[in-house]
Amino acid sequence: MTPAKITWTQIDEAPALATFALLPVIRAYTKGSGIEVETSDISLAGRIIANFPDNLTHEQKIPDCLTQLGEMTQTPQANIVKLPNISATVPQLKDAIKELQAKGYDIPDYPEEPKNDAERALQARFAVVLGSAVNPVLREGNSDRRAAASVKKFFQKNPHKMMQQWPQSGSKARVAHMDGKDFYESEKSITLDTATQARIEFVAGDGGVTVLKDQLALLEGEVIDASVMNVKALRAFYAEQMDAAKNDGVLLSLHLKSTMMKVSDPIMFGHCVSVYFQDALDKHAEALKEIGANVNYGLADVLAKLDRLPAEKKAEVEADIAAVYEKRPALAMVNARRGITNLHVPNDIIIDASMPNVVRDGGRMWNKNDELQDTIAIVPDRCYATMYKEILENAKQHGQFDPATMGNVANVGLMAQKAEEYGSHDKTFEAPADGTIRVVDAAGTPLLEQSVEVGDIFRMSQTKDAPIRDWVRLAVSRARASGSPAIFWLDENRGHDTEILKKVNTYLPEHDTTGLDLRVMKPQEAMRFSLERIRRGEDTIAVTGNVLRDYLTDLFPILELGTSARMLSIVPLMKGGGLFETGAGGSAPKHVQQFVQEGHLRWDSLGEYCALVPSLELIAENTKNEKAALFAETLDRAISTYLENSRSPSRKVNEIDNRGSTFYLALYWAQALAAQTKDTAIQARFAGVAKQLEAQEATITAELLAAQGAPVDVGGYYVPDPEKTSQAMRPSATFNAIIDAL
Repeated sequence: MTPAKITWTQIDEAPALATFALLPVIRAYTKGSGIEVETSDISLAGRIIANFPDNLTHEQKIPDCLTQLGEMTQTPQANIVKLPNISATVPQLKDAIKELQAKGYDIPDYPEEPKNDAERALQARFAVVLGSAVNPVLREGNSDRRAAASVKKFFQKNPHKMMQQWPQSGSKARVAHMDGKDFYESEKSITLDTATQARIEFVAGDGGVTVLKDQLALLEGEVIDASVMNVKALRAFYAEQMDAAKNDGVLLSLHLKSTMMKVSDPIMFGHCVSVYFQDALDKHAEALKEIGANVNYGLADVLAKLDRLPAEKKAEVEADIAAVYEKRPALAMVNARRGITNLHVPNDIIIDASMPNVVRDGGRMWNKNDELQDTIAIVPDRCYATMYKEILENAKQHGQFDPATMGNVANVGLMAQKAEEYGSHDKTFEAPADGTIRVVDAAGTPLLEQSVEVGDIFRMSQTKDAPIRDWVRLAVSRARASGSPAIFWLDENRGHDTEILKKVNTYLPEHDTTGLDLRVMKPQEAMRFSLERIRRGEDTIAVTGNVLRDYLTDLFPILELGTSARMLSIVPLMKGGGLFETGAGGSAPKHVQQFVQEGHLRWDSLGEYCALVPSLELIAENTKNEKAALFAETLDRAISTYLENSRSPSRKVNEIDNRGSTFYLALYWAQALAAQTKDTAIQARFAGVAKQLEAQEATITAELLAAQGAPVDVGGYYVPDPEKTSQAMRPSATFNAIIDAL
């Protein structure tokens, strides 16, 4: 029998470290059962190496695994367990290149400001590894994301302790968004009647035409959008909110997603940096230009490049930047002890991780004294800001949410085939001058056009018809299976949503919706409806587009479960295979820092454990492999035991961490396999394993705890040394001997 394959993605940071502990267990347990677990390197470093093989040795070269996985998603055999990977910003890319170069990889430097065609071509090559380079390739299906029943039940019985009460005396916290001239107001959208080969053009005031993007294939029935962020209005809005924060005595915080929206959001981030530090930056504009300081990469980039100036000039600029803090409102801090503010690095503040924490922490963020303080949360664009405003206002009025009683909000997300803004990176441009940016078809007929002023951010998105149809099908299926109301979060006043709503109304009648509660609501109204149900302990399904899928599947799980890493994310691929995503990696960098500093990895692999269950079930369904079904059934039972016994990683050193959690999962899984009677050969095999693990529990846990409390060297951040990392993540010789003997 040809083994059925599970492809386990090799990724970055904390989940990559955790894989060194977990994968040996999975491989050992499933050995000889017709299941093969292979790895595929889609880490940031792996993607760089694969795309720049020109000057590498044979031993250094690796295949383009991301392209291979993309091709795999087009087959019914696809069975991919996808862990969180880095969606790289330019600073992260540069750091990864530097580390690779130090390890002997002849990778070219990233040209931040290309000066010729060769450097522009090089910058374009690097673009394929920036931002959300992985997800659009692999997500060839829509998202079914929810808490597994056993997980939700456990965390209601054992609620997390991270919720901070909202002050009864009142909170000054609020969400601030623009009232006009944003993407929301300007968005235009159409559905194509016929397929065409389009292009995007800039038309200057004198009629001159510059092609910004050519050979843009569009399909019949595809929804396309074009919108503009007016930067004059954006900068005025930033200045207004800075004055308000200063007057109110609250923190100022900016919430964007520069990692995913890798073109538009760094620009918006840079405008906030330049407005906040305007006095200093304007005064030294010429010197900063000469050294290549780029505010789009945050204040940290400016400060780092000051080393290129004479010492006296550097000190003058630093002093003027420091003086700004006295005039401007206090900034929310990413790391108060290190002086890292909300405006230092664009990838330090990721909205889907930062905004849930504002709610969780009672409308507050950390100030420079490492104390919680009320904040104005700036979310410039109204496409998604209003739903965050709604939950903050709800919490201010009704108090903090209770994880012990709150209901669940599952998500059915439209994300297949680069749907919506998350596929817009190659169609996003800064206007070079005043004029018009337009999308024209093969005959030169304008499809969409937007008036722009110099520096404005133009963005075009696409959403194909087949994914929309499949999304509606999945929404009906989940509503039927769960019995919960399913709410389509669509705003008829937004151009894109109007076109999507037409398709929803067309495709819903294709399904039996008898007895189902299916509704359409604006995001703000849908949030209000969902929160009312949450407070009554009732469950709801949010049926959303791609960005809201991303935001909500962090927001609700962080409040309900303490982290989104504990969510189950199933992506039924449109060609018949399956993609199983595991949690979210927003906190992964901090986990690595703690591990390197004190040998404690608090990454929770519950998402990986849960994702493996449906992956095994898919093998059983497709190949009639009864052993796969048995492994899935017993793993699910083991996860329940794991939760009941509170074996999740602690946040504190010298307590159970990820490695201890993996040991206990292995123990409970072996016990479940030994207790079952469907397969006597497996029962006999694991009876001995379970007995050994039970007998050696005290020794193993002591060996695992002994590995904590001291710095750990894994040989690199982006390119950890496999041998060093394996030793660090498998420090129990007793446990290793039992597993390896299998």
